[in-house]
Amino acid sequence: MISTDDIAQAVAILRAGRLVAFPTETVYGLGADARNAGAIRRLFAAKGRPADHPVIVHLASADAMPEWASRVPAAAVTLADAFWPGPLTLVLPRAVHVLDLVTGGQETVALRVPSHPAAHQLLKAFGDGIVAPSANRFGRLSPTRADHVRAELGDAVDMILDGGPTDVGVESTIVDLSGDYPVLLRPGGISPAQLAAVLGAPPDAPNAASPRASGTLPSHYAPRTPLDVIEPDRLEACANQRAASGLSVAVLARRNAPPVRSGIAWHVISADAAVYARALYAMLRELDAGGYDRILVEAVPDSDAWLAVRDRLRRAAYREEE
Repeated sequence: MISTDDIAQAVAILRAGRLVAFPTETVYGLGADARNAGAIRRLFAAKGRPADHPVIVHLASADAMPEWASRVPAAAVTLADAFWPGPLTLVLPRAVHVLDLVTGGQETVALRVPSHPAAHQLLKAFGDGIVAPSANRFGRLSPTRADHVRAELGDAVDMILDGGPTDVGVESTIVDLSGDYPVLLRPGGISPAQLAAVLGAPPDAPNAASPRASGTLPSHYAPRTPLDVIEPDRLEACANQRAASGLSVAVLARRNAPPVRSGIAWHVISADAAVYARALYAMLRELDAGGYDRILVEAVPDSDAWLAVRDRLRRAAYREEE
Protein backbone atom coordinates (compact mmCIF):
# COMPACT_ATOMS: atom_id res chain seq x y z
CA MET A 1 0.00 0.00 0.00
CA ILE A 2 1.36 3.43 -0.97
CA SER A 3 0.79 5.96 1.81
CA THR A 4 0.49 9.75 1.73
CA ASP A 5 3.92 9.84 3.41
CA ASP A 6 5.32 7.77 0.53
CA ILE A 7 3.87 10.25 -1.97
CA ALA A 8 5.27 13.21 -0.04
CA GLN A 9 8.71 11.59 0.04
CA ALA A 10 8.54 10.85 -3.69
CA VAL A 11 7.60 14.47 -4.43
CA ALA A 12 10.56 15.73 -2.38
CA ILE A 13 12.92 13.41 -4.26
CA LEU A 14 11.61 14.60 -7.64
CA ARG A 15 11.91 18.25 -6.64
CA ALA A 16 15.51 17.57 -5.63
CA GLY A 17 16.24 16.43 -9.18
CA ARG A 18 16.36 12.73 -8.37
CA LEU A 19 14.50 9.69 -9.76
CA VAL A 20 11.34 7.92 -8.61
CA ALA A 21 9.92 4.76 -10.20
CA PHE A 22 6.14 4.50 -10.00
CA PRO A 23 3.35 2.32 -11.36
CA THR A 24 1.06 3.31 -14.18
CA GLU A 25 -1.71 1.16 -15.58
CA THR A 26 0.60 0.14 -18.45
CA VAL A 27 4.10 -0.47 -17.01
CA TYR A 28 6.28 1.05 -14.29
CA GLY A 29 7.78 4.40 -15.26
CA LEU A 30 11.07 5.98 -14.20
CA GLY A 31 10.08 9.50 -13.23
CA ALA A 32 11.96 12.78 -13.28
CA ASP A 33 10.92 16.44 -13.16
CA ALA A 34 10.04 17.34 -16.76
CA ARG A 35 11.45 20.87 -16.30
CA ASN A 36 14.79 19.81 -14.79
CA ALA A 37 17.44 19.11 -17.43
CA GLY A 38 19.86 17.66 -14.89
CA ALA A 39 17.25 15.23 -13.61
CA ILE A 40 16.40 14.10 -17.13
CA ARG A 41 20.08 13.55 -17.93
CA ARG A 42 20.32 11.43 -14.79
CA LEU A 43 17.31 9.43 -15.98
CA PHE A 44 18.87 8.87 -19.41
CA ALA A 45 22.11 7.72 -17.77
CA ALA A 46 20.25 5.27 -15.51
CA LYS A 47 18.44 3.74 -18.48
CA GLY A 48 21.29 3.99 -20.99
CA ARG A 49 18.82 5.88 -23.17
CA PRO A 50 19.97 7.90 -26.23
CA ALA A 51 19.56 11.65 -25.73
CA ASP A 52 17.68 12.05 -29.03
CA HIS A 53 14.95 9.60 -28.03
CA PRO A 54 11.86 11.52 -26.83
CA VAL A 55 10.15 10.83 -23.52
CA ILE A 56 6.51 11.13 -22.50
CA VAL A 57 5.39 13.87 -20.10
CA HIS A 58 2.85 12.53 -17.60
CA LEU A 59 0.24 14.99 -16.36
CA ALA A 60 -2.37 15.00 -13.60
CA SER A 61 -5.17 16.06 -15.95
CA ALA A 62 -5.95 17.10 -19.52
CA ASP A 63 -6.28 20.69 -18.31
CA ALA A 64 -2.46 20.89 -18.32
CA MET A 65 -2.14 20.25 -22.08
CA PRO A 66 -1.91 23.96 -23.04
CA GLU A 67 1.03 24.36 -20.65
CA TRP A 68 3.07 21.86 -22.68
CA ALA A 69 1.63 22.19 -26.20
CA SER A 70 1.62 25.31 -28.38
CA ARG A 71 -1.58 24.09 -30.04
CA VAL A 72 -4.23 21.67 -28.78
CA PRO A 73 -6.32 20.55 -31.77
CA ALA A 74 -9.94 19.53 -31.40
CA ALA A 75 -9.02 15.88 -31.93
CA ALA A 76 -6.76 16.01 -28.85
CA VAL A 77 -9.63 17.26 -26.70
CA THR A 78 -11.92 14.58 -28.14
CA LEU A 79 -9.46 11.76 -27.48
CA ALA A 80 -8.58 13.06 -24.01
CA ASP A 81 -12.27 13.22 -23.09
CA ALA A 82 -12.72 9.62 -24.27
CA PHE A 83 -9.56 7.92 -22.97
CA TRP A 84 -7.89 10.01 -20.24
CA PRO A 85 -6.99 9.02 -17.65
CA GLY A 86 -5.80 5.93 -19.49
CA PRO A 87 -3.21 4.22 -21.71
CA LEU A 88 -3.14 6.83 -24.50
CA THR A 89 -0.31 9.24 -25.36
CA LEU A 90 -0.95 12.27 -27.59
CA VAL A 91 1.84 13.89 -29.62
CA LEU A 92 1.24 17.63 -30.07
CA PRO A 93 3.23 20.68 -31.22
CA ARG A 94 5.53 21.60 -28.33
CA ALA A 95 5.34 24.76 -26.27
CA VAL A 96 8.42 26.95 -26.59
CA HIS A 97 9.71 26.25 -23.07
CA VAL A 98 9.68 22.43 -23.33
CA LEU A 99 13.22 21.06 -23.05
CA ASP A 100 14.89 19.47 -26.06
CA LEU A 101 15.77 16.57 -23.76
CA VAL A 102 12.04 15.90 -23.45
CA THR A 103 11.26 16.12 -27.16
CA GLY A 104 14.43 14.55 -28.53
CA GLY A 105 15.06 17.87 -30.30
CA GLN A 106 11.79 17.63 -32.23
CA GLU A 107 9.03 20.21 -32.52
CA THR A 108 6.54 17.90 -30.83
CA VAL A 109 5.88 16.78 -27.27
CA ALA A 110 4.22 13.56 -26.07
CA LEU A 111 1.64 13.88 -23.27
CA ARG A 112 -0.30 11.35 -21.19
CA VAL A 113 -2.61 11.26 -18.18
CA PRO A 114 -2.22 7.82 -16.52
CA SER A 115 -5.08 6.18 -14.64
CA HIS A 116 -3.22 4.27 -11.93
CA PRO A 117 -4.23 5.71 -8.53
CA ALA A 118 -0.60 5.97 -7.34
CA ALA A 119 0.46 7.78 -10.51
CA HIS A 120 -2.47 10.17 -10.17
CA GLN A 121 -1.64 10.84 -6.51
CA LEU A 122 2.00 11.51 -7.34
CA LEU A 123 1.25 13.82 -10.28
CA LYS A 124 -1.36 15.76 -8.37
CA ALA A 125 0.94 16.22 -5.38
CA PHE A 126 3.91 17.15 -7.57
CA GLY A 127 1.79 19.70 -9.41
CA ASP A 128 3.66 19.57 -12.71
CA GLY A 129 4.78 17.28 -15.50
CA ILE A 130 6.86 14.18 -14.85
CA VAL A 131 8.73 12.45 -17.67
CA ALA A 132 8.49 8.71 -17.13
CA PRO A 133 9.80 6.25 -19.71
CA SER A 134 9.67 2.61 -18.68
CA ALA A 135 11.81 1.85 -15.61
CA ASN A 136 14.29 -0.52 -17.28
CA ARG A 137 17.50 -0.43 -19.26
CA PHE A 138 16.90 1.01 -22.72
CA GLY A 139 15.59 -1.53 -25.22
CA ARG A 140 14.93 -4.23 -22.62
CA LEU A 141 11.71 -5.67 -21.24
CA SER A 142 9.49 -3.13 -19.53
CA PRO A 143 8.78 -3.73 -15.82
CA THR A 144 5.27 -4.61 -14.71
CA ARG A 145 6.13 -5.09 -11.03
CA ALA A 146 8.27 -3.17 -8.56
CA ASP A 147 10.72 -6.06 -8.18
CA HIS A 148 11.44 -5.88 -11.92
CA VAL A 149 12.59 -2.28 -11.41
CA ARG A 150 14.80 -3.20 -8.46
CA ALA A 151 16.38 -6.08 -10.34
CA GLU A 152 17.17 -4.01 -13.40
CA LEU A 153 18.03 -0.52 -12.16
CA GLY A 154 19.02 -1.10 -8.51
CA ASP A 155 20.56 1.93 -6.81
CA ALA A 156 20.12 4.13 -9.89
CA VAL A 157 16.56 4.74 -8.63
CA ASP A 158 16.18 6.83 -5.48
CA MET A 159 12.71 5.50 -4.64
CA ILE A 160 10.26 2.90 -5.97
CA LEU A 161 6.55 3.25 -5.28
CA ASP A 162 5.21 -0.31 -5.19
CA GLY A 163 1.67 -0.37 -6.55
CA GLY A 164 1.56 -4.07 -7.35
CA PRO A 165 1.34 -5.61 -10.84
CA THR A 166 0.20 -3.30 -13.62
CA ASP A 167 -3.22 -3.81 -15.22
CA VAL A 168 -2.54 -3.38 -18.96
CA GLY A 169 0.98 -4.78 -19.18
CA VAL A 170 2.08 -3.14 -22.44
CA GLU A 171 2.89 0.49 -23.09
CA SER A 172 0.43 3.19 -24.09
CA THR A 173 -0.95 3.76 -27.55
CA ILE A 174 0.75 6.80 -29.14
CA VAL A 175 -1.20 9.00 -31.56
CA ASP A 176 0.44 11.91 -33.39
CA LEU A 177 -1.87 14.93 -33.72
CA SER A 178 0.77 17.44 -34.80
CA GLY A 179 -0.12 17.21 -38.51
CA ASP A 180 -3.24 17.33 -40.63
CA TYR A 181 -4.45 13.82 -39.73
CA PRO A 182 -4.12 11.55 -36.68
CA VAL A 183 -1.29 9.02 -37.05
CA LEU A 184 -0.84 5.86 -34.98
CA LEU A 185 2.84 5.83 -33.98
CA ARG A 186 2.66 2.91 -31.53
CA PRO A 187 -0.17 0.45 -30.78
CA GLY A 188 -0.96 -0.13 -27.14
CA GLY A 189 -3.74 -0.34 -24.60
CA ILE A 190 -6.21 1.61 -26.79
CA SER A 191 -6.96 -0.22 -30.04
CA PRO A 192 -7.29 1.32 -33.53
CA ALA A 193 -10.97 0.38 -33.49
CA GLN A 194 -11.50 2.31 -30.27
CA LEU A 195 -9.69 5.32 -31.75
CA ALA A 196 -11.73 5.13 -34.95
CA ALA A 197 -14.98 5.03 -32.99
CA VAL A 198 -14.09 8.37 -31.41
CA LEU A 199 -12.30 10.05 -34.32
CA GLY A 200 -14.74 8.90 -36.99
CA ALA A 201 -11.98 7.19 -39.00
CA PRO A 202 -8.94 5.03 -38.24
CA PRO A 203 -5.66 6.87 -37.68
CA ASP A 204 -3.13 6.83 -40.51
CA ALA A 205 0.05 4.74 -40.47
CA PRO A 206 3.34 6.56 -39.78
CA ASN A 207 5.61 7.67 -42.61
CA ALA A 208 9.09 9.15 -42.96
CA ALA A 209 7.84 12.56 -41.85
CA SER A 210 6.28 11.29 -38.62
CA PRO A 211 7.96 12.28 -35.37
CA ARG A 212 10.08 9.81 -33.44
CA ALA A 213 8.29 8.30 -30.46
CA SER A 214 9.08 6.14 -27.46
CA GLY A 215 9.36 2.41 -28.09
CA THR A 216 9.31 2.50 -31.88
CA LEU A 217 12.87 1.44 -32.74
CA PRO A 218 13.15 -1.85 -34.69
CA SER A 219 14.65 -3.63 -31.68
CA HIS A 220 12.93 -2.95 -28.36
CA TYR A 221 11.22 -4.68 -25.43
CA ALA A 222 13.76 -7.49 -25.83
CA PRO A 223 15.05 -10.17 -23.45
CA ARG A 224 18.77 -10.92 -23.51
CA THR A 225 18.04 -14.48 -24.64
CA PRO A 226 17.50 -14.64 -28.43
CA LEU A 227 13.77 -14.81 -29.16
CA ASP A 228 11.98 -16.13 -32.25
CA VAL A 229 8.30 -15.81 -33.10
CA ILE A 230 7.09 -19.04 -34.73
CA GLU A 231 3.82 -19.74 -36.54
CA PRO A 232 1.58 -22.16 -34.60
CA ASP A 233 1.80 -25.00 -37.14
CA ARG A 234 5.62 -24.93 -37.01
CA LEU A 235 6.13 -24.40 -33.29
CA GLU A 236 6.53 -28.02 -32.19
CA ALA A 237 8.85 -28.92 -35.07
CA CYS A 238 11.03 -25.85 -34.54
CA ALA A 239 11.34 -26.57 -30.82
CA ASN A 240 12.31 -30.19 -31.48
CA GLN A 241 14.80 -29.17 -34.18
CA ARG A 242 16.59 -26.71 -31.89
CA ALA A 243 16.63 -29.18 -29.01
CA ALA A 244 18.06 -31.84 -31.32
CA SER A 245 20.94 -29.50 -32.13
CA GLY A 246 21.81 -29.30 -28.44
CA LEU A 247 20.07 -26.04 -27.50
CA SER A 248 17.97 -25.65 -24.38
CA VAL A 249 14.67 -24.14 -25.49
CA ALA A 250 11.84 -22.34 -23.73
CA VAL A 251 8.51 -22.26 -25.56
CA LEU A 252 5.78 -19.74 -24.81
CA ALA A 253 2.50 -20.97 -26.27
CA ARG A 254 -1.23 -20.47 -25.91
CA ARG A 255 -1.90 -24.23 -25.77
CA ASN A 256 -0.78 -27.18 -23.72
CA ALA A 257 2.41 -28.99 -24.60
CA PRO A 258 2.40 -31.80 -27.16
CA PRO A 259 4.97 -34.61 -26.76
CA VAL A 260 8.36 -32.93 -27.24
CA ARG A 261 12.03 -33.80 -26.83
CA SER A 262 13.96 -33.35 -23.61
CA GLY A 263 15.60 -29.96 -23.39
CA ILE A 264 12.33 -28.14 -24.14
CA ALA A 265 10.49 -26.25 -21.40
CA TRP A 266 6.93 -25.60 -22.58
CA HIS A 267 5.15 -22.67 -20.89
CA VAL A 268 1.47 -21.84 -21.40
CA ILE A 269 0.14 -18.27 -21.48
CA SER A 270 -3.46 -17.16 -21.82
CA ALA A 271 -5.26 -17.22 -25.19
CA ASP A 272 -7.15 -14.05 -24.18
CA ALA A 273 -5.45 -10.97 -25.66
CA ALA A 274 -5.83 -8.69 -22.63
CA VAL A 275 -4.71 -11.36 -20.14
CA TYR A 276 -1.80 -12.30 -22.42
CA ALA A 277 -0.63 -8.67 -22.63
CA ARG A 278 -0.81 -8.28 -18.87
CA ALA A 279 1.38 -11.35 -18.31
CA LEU A 280 3.77 -11.09 -21.27
CA TYR A 281 6.70 -9.08 -19.91
CA ALA A 282 6.74 -10.89 -16.55
CA MET A 283 6.74 -14.25 -18.34
CA LEU A 284 9.53 -13.20 -20.71
CA ARG A 285 11.59 -11.96 -17.75
CA GLU A 286 11.14 -15.35 -16.07
CA LEU A 287 12.24 -17.20 -19.21
CA ASP A 288 15.14 -14.79 -19.74
CA ALA A 289 16.43 -15.68 -16.26
CA GLY A 290 16.04 -19.41 -16.90
CA GLY A 291 19.37 -19.96 -18.63
CA TYR A 292 17.84 -21.09 -21.94
CA ASP A 293 19.66 -20.77 -25.25
CA ARG A 294 16.53 -19.75 -27.15
CA ILE A 295 12.99 -18.54 -26.47
CA LEU A 296 10.35 -19.56 -29.02
CA VAL A 297 7.04 -17.67 -28.88
CA GLU A 298 3.96 -18.92 -30.68
CA ALA A 299 2.77 -16.22 -33.10
CA VAL A 300 -0.43 -14.53 -31.93
CA PRO A 301 -3.56 -13.97 -34.03
CA ASP A 302 -3.61 -11.35 -36.76
CA SER A 303 -6.46 -9.30 -35.32
CA ASP A 304 -6.97 -5.83 -33.88
CA ALA A 305 -7.14 -7.13 -30.31
CA TRP A 306 -3.61 -8.58 -30.61
CA LEU A 307 -1.99 -5.63 -32.44
CA ALA A 308 0.01 -4.28 -29.48
CA VAL A 309 1.26 -7.75 -28.51
CA ARG A 310 2.28 -8.50 -32.12
CA ASP A 311 4.18 -5.20 -32.22
CA ARG A 312 6.08 -5.96 -29.00
CA LEU A 313 6.96 -9.52 -30.06
CA ARG A 314 8.18 -8.33 -33.47
CA ARG A 315 10.53 -5.82 -31.85
CA ALA A 316 11.67 -8.33 -29.21
CA ALA A 317 12.62 -10.78 -31.97
CA TYR A 318 14.39 -8.24 -34.20
CA ARG A 319 18.09 -8.82 -34.90
CA GLU A 320 20.39 -6.64 -36.98
CA GLU A 321 21.35 -9.42 -39.39
CA GLU A 322 17.73 -9.57 -40.52
